[in-house]
Amino acid sequence: MAWEKLGRVYVARGEQPWAMRRAYLPTSLAVDEQTIRVFVAFLDADLVGRLGYVDVDAADPTRVLAVSEQPLLDVGTPGTFDDSGVNPLSVLRHDGRVWLYYVGWQRSTRVPYLLFTGLATSDDDGLSFTRHARVPVLDRSDAEPTLRSGAFVGAGRDGGFRAWYVAGDEWLEARGKQRPKYAMRYAESSDGVTWPAEGVPCLEPAAPDEYGFGRPYVLDDGERLRMWYSIRSHSRGYRLGYAESDDGVAWERRDSQAGIDVSHSGWDSEMIHCGWVQPSAHGTYLFYNGNGYGETGFGVARLSSSS
Repeated sequence: MAWEKLGRVYVARGEQPWAMRRAYLPTSLAVDEQTIRVFVAFLDADLVGRLGYVDVDAADPTRVLAVSEQPLLDVGTPGTFDDSGVNPLSVLRHDGRVWLYYVGWQRSTRVPYLLFTGLATSDDDGLSFTRHARVPVLDRSDAEPTLRSGAFVGAGRDGGFRAWYVAGDEWLEARGKQRPKYAMRYAESSDGVTWPAEGVPCLEPAAPDEYGFGRPYVLDDGERLRMWYSIRSHSRGYRLGYAESDDGVAWERRDSQAGIDVSHSGWDSEMIHCGWVQPSAHGTYLFYNGNGYGETGFGVARLSSSS
């Protein structure tokens, strides 16, 4: 398969005090046949992320229609798991509502941050969200004590929900900074709220260069599961990888078939990551971040008709 890059879509440039920088972790939802709503995290001057959206034209997703003027979901109260930032991870429609799984950031002293996954819901197509609870749905456990994040949540083939997420219990030094070491896990839930304390290992980084994965996107075509995921390495920063599976647990890595890589120059010449696949009547799109962990905003590519 091959993705044709259409260009950068949006990056915050200080239009709002709460949205001074970035447009991180693009996570999209079709509002109707004409509009795609892309949820992102905008950062303020203190690098605290809040949930916003960028509406784009479904026929031309580089054309911005509207940008949120207020946070759709603000940070949590002091001491809670998301008091230092909220970033979108996965969105789906369920029971007449929009469900959004998000990562809550909490700054720490011994390590830079802790990351766990929360849930919020919307009754107005994602123009505002209400927390399901003040605590995570993917919370710390003895097996996964420091990080349970990067979740993609989808419907199970036989009902219920299933999630692919990253979890870890160790930190290491990379390029003079502390960074978490983590791998991908798989879990199932009957209601999308109560999840097991430990996921099934399903994808491990390839040592010694790789040390983690970012938020995946899993497409179920009825025959096979296809995953685009972010690979974090010491030598290259982030790249997008690709894997296939029959059962969601055993994955065959086919990274050379991801169909997209960094550009020779420009906003996505150093990194490419946080991919989200969006089918539409006008083609299948891939929204993704580029350089600087989303510092240069997000762009879009379209699946080639020959793929």
